[in-house]
Amino acid sequence: MNSDKLDEGKPDWSLMPMDILTEVVKVLTFGKIKYQRDNWQQVSDAKNRYFSALCRHIAAWQGGDKNDEDSGLPHLAHACCCLIFLMWFDKNETQQVDEDIAALQKSFKP
Repeated sequence: MNSDKLDEGKPDWSLMPMDILTEVVKVLTFGKIKYQRDNWQQVSDAKNRYFSALCRHIAAWQGGDKNDEDSGLPHLAHACCCLIFLMWFDKNETQQVDEDIAALQKSFKP
């Protein structure tokens, strides 16, 4: 008996090289131990600071330095974390703006 699997249009996680993603999770774990879980969400001026950190990690990698001195983990994994953080801030900033607009519109309705 053949059975259908309705996964058309869904993200294909089999495309993700999990060993590489593991390096990113190691960086997140290092950050959790060094600071605390999800501390990156509370950093002031986060978008500018994480963009700057992203550029520093890319520049270090481009200069031939594979691993971050502090963590011993790949600069590119650190850079990925910075990008993930920036994406998270963009997404959540947009959601907050949408929520604020909806609340404002609701306050004007009779």
